[in-house]
Amino acid sequence: QVQLVESGGGLVQPGGSLRLSCEASGIRFGIYAMGWYRQAPGKQRELVAGVTSNGSTNYLDSVKGRFTIFRDNAKNRVYLQMNSLKPEDTAIYLCNANFVYLDYWGQGTQVTVSS
Repeated sequence: QVQLVESGGGLVQPGGSLRLSCEASGIRFGIYAMGWYRQAPGKQRELVAGVTSNGSTNYLDSVKGRFTIFRDNAKNRVYLQMNSLKPEDTAIYLCNANFVYLDYWGQGTQVTVSS
């Protein structure tokens, strides 16, 4: 049974930082591309950051320089370090694992940036 479990969300003030974590089980983690998506109320889900199986990364333009995605294959985890958070970063953040036609999602973790 495949599971992706996110953690690390919460309420933070503008300019603050959070680190999200996603632990995967039931998959050969190292061969999967991993991604963090977010969905805000009334908006489409968007890819925030992705990391391939060989470590290449890509980012949404609005988070470049502020967010960093990295993976630890030994722990079956992918992380999203979020710095200089802005109110517009408020959303549910979801972890995704993808390999060819196999696509899995976590339940999501809420990130709220507000003073």
